[in-house]
Amino acid sequence: MKFIKILIILFILSLLTLGGIYYWLNSSLRTRVQHDKADKYITIEKGETPNQIIGRLTSEGIIKSPMATQIYLRTFGDANKLQAGEYQFDSPISPLQVLEALETGKQKTIKLTIPEGWTRFDIAKRIAAKFPTNPPIDEKAVQYLMNDTSQIKVIDPKAENLEGYLYPTTYHFPLNTKPQDVIKRMVDQFKTTWKPEWTQMATQLGRTNQEIVTIASLIENESKVAAERPIVSSVIYNRLDKQMALGIDATNVYIAKLLGRWDGVINKSDVEINHPYNTRKISGLPPGPISSASESSLEAALNPAKTDYIYYVLDVDKNDGSHNFYASAAEFEKGKAKYQKWLAEQRNK
Repeated sequence: MKFIKILIILFILSLLTLGGIYYWLNSSLRTRVQHDKADKYITIEKGETPNQIIGRLTSEGIIKSPMATQIYLRTFGDANKLQAGEYQFDSPISPLQVLEALETGKQKTIKLTIPEGWTRFDIAKRIAAKFPTNPPIDEKAVQYLMNDTSQIKVIDPKAENLEGYLYPTTYHFPLNTKPQDVIKRMVDQFKTTWKPEWTQMATQLGRTNQEIVTIASLIENESKVAAERPIVSSVIYNRLDKQMALGIDATNVYIAKLLGRWDGVINKSDVEINHPYNTRKISGLPPGPISSASESSLEAALNPAKTDYIYYVLDVDKNDGSHNFYASAAEFEKGKAKYQKWLAEQRNK
């Protein structure tokens, strides 16, 4: 009887041990870890053993659980599937995702990240730097390629260039990709993001697709907080309904970039200039988009919140990029005074 009890205890201990090992192994393999090598290419040479590969990726900080990775590879994986090549590992990434990349033989690519709110001028500069050609072309030549609007005629038949239609995200391109192919891919991504029903929603709002993309580009520049973008959108619509000037500084920045004189500061001449993009002087929308907008901003442009707000100013108490919104000029002036006081303090620091 005593012997049976010992066996039962040993059996339970074995189960607990196995359970603990399984939990540790599963957690180690699936936990995604941050590393600082996301922009670096790691070369896996032909003939390297799995232990050498895992060891090097561990030293690079890409794998944080080498023992668990080795156990998995020996027990459940197939070391013969690991392929030589040049790899760029995303951050964060799990050991299982690393092994999956090594098994698929993902080859070296050019990583292109286009932040939300960038203009076509910013994008052209980055494309020219990332995708050199022979003979070389500069950002002006890339901008010229962006004048071909044939890809977006269905969405915006009146577009004069691709401003607003170069979707902002991270792309991976094969080596030797041409700038025109990069541009095509970005427009294709915009067309994929633009849902078929959005055209009908724009019509119901009494707006063209181009106007929606324009409003989205304004929202993108005004707020980086996705949750408040529908409210920013409502302010824009409310001002348009009242025929009030939008007064969005990002349009003055865009004018400076259009004229090739942007120096990082909005100058008095940028504010006072008579120009169709100057929303301090015109009472409607500018002639077209001023940047590439995210899906969140596009949705906000199509789904403005129902408010009576016509003003907003940065919320200096939260200091998280969000805004306070106002329906009256008097309340706005109080909020504005508080913001200007805070701004002066920041400059003194």
